Amino acid sequence: MGVLKEFKDFAMKGNLVDIAVGFVMGAAFKQVVTSFTGGIVSPLIGLLFNADFKNLKWIIKDGIANDAGNVVGEVAVLYGDFLTNVIDFIIVAFVMFVIVKGINATKKKKEPVPEVPKGPSQEDLLAEIRDLLAKQK
Repeated sequence: MGVLKEFKDFAMKGNLVDIAVGFVMGAAFKQVVTSFTGGIVSPLIGLLFNADFKNLKWIIKDGIANDAGNVVGEVAVLYGDFLTNVIDFIIVAFVMFVIVKGINATKKKKEPVPEVPKGPSQEDLLAEIRDLLAKQK
């Protein structure tokens, strides 16, 4: 029973719960960004290439069309899909940067530690004690 209680205590710690919430929100945010990129950014960039941006590819070896109309045996580099994912990454990274920067701006700035009052050094005090002891003898 001790292991289960220890695991429960570990799982319910604030940091782990915060990480789980952040992970779920990040996954949902990625879906929004993917939708934005695929539905808005890719078509606009596709206008430049006069093609569907996500389906851009460099065909290395042509394939053969089968009876169902599918191309079989084609070897191609899908650079449009790769570029779409790079754009997704850049958008997510930028938004995360802005969020972290905003959070850091709202954190309390540490107040400067008050300076130690200036006074005689430890060596000066010890020399003064030595001199006072020498006078008493």
